Amino acid sequence: MAGLRTDGTTDVGEERPFGEVSKGYTPFLDGDVLVAKITPCFQNNKIGQARINHRVGVGSTEFHVIRARPEVVDARYLLHFLRREQVRIEGERRMTGSGGQRRVPAPFLQGLQVPLPPIDEQRRIAKVLDRVEAVHRRCADAVALVDRTIESLFRSQFGAASVSVTVEAVATPEKGSIRTGPFGSQLLHSEFASEGVAVLGIDNVVSNEFGWRERRYVSTDKYAQLKRYTVAPGDVLITIMGTCGRCVVVPDDIPLAINTKHLCAITVDRQAIHPEFLRACFLWHPESRRHLSSHTKGAVMDGLNMGIIKSMPLPLPPLSEQAAFVAKARLIAEQKQAMAERVSRFGQLAKSLQARAFSGQL
Repeated sequence: MAGLRTDGTTDVGEERPFGEVSKGYTPFLDGDVLVAKITPCFQNNKIGQARINHRVGVGSTEFHVIRARPEVVDARYLLHFLRREQVRIEGERRMTGSGGQRRVPAPFLQGLQVPLPPIDEQRRIAKVLDRVEAVHRRCADAVALVDRTIESLFRSQFGAASVSVTVEAVATPEKGSIRTGPFGSQLLHSEFASEGVAVLGIDNVVSNEFGWRERRYVSTDKYAQLKRYTVAPGDVLITIMGTCGRCVVVPDDIPLAINTKHLCAITVDRQAIHPEFLRACFLWHPESRRHLSSHTKGAVMDGLNMGIIKSMPLPLPPLSEQAAFVAKARLIAEQKQAMAERVSRFGQLAKSLQARAFSGQL
């Protein structure tokens, strides 16, 4: 799954003996369109065209494979059609299953109505959208480069620092300072509401920066039952199912909210550690990352648990050194935010062009 990126591109893959991959994988051909079927990969737009070094490849069983008939539809045109936000929203509505195992069913893709102008016109449209997407990708890469500046700053200052404490040691002593969200029948998908108390999930954390995507709520009555799962400004959230190890600090302007079972929330002792420093350790400290990677569990999907989180080792420099790092990181983050806003505006323009392309106006 990692080889299929959210920007519509793929890795070239690795070579392995056929006997090792003849079972338990999804076969596809070079040039096929791959659609991630499982949450949150589908919502993150993991839809791309396979570009590999061989004619035949194999990948995750969590892929739908779509092979364009070249005399009918251009593969790049089809790819851009499938990557539209409208398809993503409708596909999420049609998902089956529950929790972190919800999937887009094949009949949803089979039933999509694709506008089919003449093949030369399809290729023209695809080339225009390819160029727009390439520019958008370069802009996004520039933002990512700034983001890596923060990582480089952390690694240069603390990457070689010896680990001396665990996450459990820097959490507040109160019961529930390290907690996951409600499990099983405690919170059913049918209990989500259109307003009320916010519910935070993987999508709020997956980019390693707090963000709102799908808005989920529970009623105030339901919240009363789940109050112990409340998250507060400054809490550290880490994904423990699906895309594991992504981490954010809850912002100061968060409304009243709880977290789902897909996240672990940590309320830190501010006299010992800065929340942003703990986030940086989760993301970038070699010993901390090695601990998480070596203990990741799950045959089909990776998973972490609270025991793994609590025992994660990390360095603990003086608060003054932590604060100095956080101050520098925030300045860089402000620059990144300004760049990201420009990229977002360009993304909206790209969506507008995409909509025009599939309504015969491009």
